[in-house]
Amino acid sequence: MSFRAAAFSRSCLAMGLVTALGGHAARAADPAPAPNAAPAGAPPAATAPLRLPGEGRNMPDSFADLAAKLLPAVVNVSTTEMVRPGEDDDDGDDGDSTPQVPNFPEGSPFEKFFHDFMNRQDSPNAPPRKMQALGSGFIIDPSGVIVTNNHVVRHADQITITLQDNTVLKARLLGHDDRTDLAVLKVDSPRPLPAVPFGDSDHARVGDWVLAIGNPFGLSGTVTAGIVSSRGRNIEQGPYDDFIQTDAPINKGNSGGPLFNLNGEVIGINTAIFSPSGGSIGIGFSIPSAEAQGIIEQLRRHGRVTRGWIGVRIQDVTQEIADGLGLKSAHGALIAGVEPKGPAAMAHLQTGDVIQSLNGKEIDGRALPRLVAELAGGSVAHLGIWRKGQEMNVAITIGALPEEKADKADGASQPAKKPAQGSMAITGMGFTVGDLDDIARQKYNMAEGQKGVLVTGVTDDSPAAERGLRPGDVVTEVQQSAVNTPADLRRQLDTARSQHRKTVLFLVQNSDGLRWVPFPLPDGAGH
Repeated sequence: MSFRAAAFSRSCLAMGLVTALGGHAARAADPAPAPNAAPAGAPPAATAPLRLPGEGRNMPDSFADLAAKLLPAVVNVSTTEMVRPGEDDDDGDDGDSTPQVPNFPEGSPFEKFFHDFMNRQDSPNAPPRKMQALGSGFIIDPSGVIVTNNHVVRHADQITITLQDNTVLKARLLGHDDRTDLAVLKVDSPRPLPAVPFGDSDHARVGDWVLAIGNPFGLSGTVTAGIVSSRGRNIEQGPYDDFIQTDAPINKGNSGGPLFNLNGEVIGINTAIFSPSGGSIGIGFSIPSAEAQGIIEQLRRHGRVTRGWIGVRIQDVTQEIADGLGLKSAHGALIAGVEPKGPAAMAHLQTGDVIQSLNGKEIDGRALPRLVAELAGGSVAHLGIWRKGQEMNVAITIGALPEEKADKADGASQPAKKPAQGSMAITGMGFTVGDLDDIARQKYNMAEGQKGVLVTGVTDDSPAAERGLRPGDVVTEVQQSAVNTPADLRRQLDTARSQHRKTVLFLVQNSDGLRWVPFPLPDGAGH
């Protein structure tokens, strides 16, 4: 089933959350207080007992009527994929996967038999294998438009939809989006199909009741109930993470299924679980309808998604970074790099600027990519910028997000284990630096014009190691001033020390790009 990042799982068969929804606890009626119950002279109670307005009014005795109304619009999604020898099945848990060799006694005939079988399966001359997987989806248009997860159908050679009345229909893919894990399918039916509407996920509150309907473990039409556990969750699965967390029990096979509010509206598309064991433990995540609707509409109309883009690499402003910049509060998105000829470059944004608002709305680094992506290409947005102690308002024309480029081959050499000749140690930070010359550029596969100061060594368990510095990284700026030699770096540290700063910021470049790294400023200088 899985994409596995830490202990998060996303699966073609899968998504899960667990919480056994227990019976409602009985409430004893508050007895009327007896007159003169409190002893004479006793101090009055500090607060009255908490009474919730409309208590019990939003707690249904049963979800049966709502479930009966919604079930016909939820479908099973079955996919078939032919896997040829040498191809990786990167969703090995999403359906039937290659069998594991049992632990037979070493040298036994059974061990040899199964090893020979597995070798034949992996042989270049082996026949293609048919892989099958199950997921869920829901109908949003009576003409037969269906929403599901991209990871349910992304590699499928054939997609089959099964309705609640066991009608089986062939489906075709209208479009899919890797970044948000959404896909839209179309089936042809001789009659209009039952459909469900979207609701506004922005109105869903923590504690609201929700229903999840799907196909867990192939058990079609399974209904589970729970609450919205949290909002705005970032599980580090993509640049636009803004998940609804719920405890409605969801398991393998629920992927792509709907999360309903009590009005019968879809407020989320179930897509991931947190599960150390791979089973449901009551923590699951749904794509909010407010984010999904625009994506789905584009997929229906165009088969692909276009997003707004401003061409910056950003990171959250932490308290350490705020201290290093002299910001009063830790909020905003710190620019770590500006794409040449991109919208930000045209608007004269700079590395080290802090974007604090977008069209008047305060933002942080995590929210900025998602909010910009929602803007139309060619529209003009207004950014609130903090630059070296000054606040500015910058107008920027939104561009279209370029298509993803293929990953470059990793041709970097192994990091040097010993500091290079002429290295300078940065006292108290745990790394050494040296001049960046042509030999270093070639060794670490850098661009010919790369400038900065080369990190030549990193001490284990040091502040530099804790912050992810590695030999071969390049320090390009210190405190938003360019450094091209170790002497430049030392001067910037001395200047920061003379200003009595507690934190100093390094702009570090490696194969992953640019990022700002805050360091506590030690008392001693480099030597």
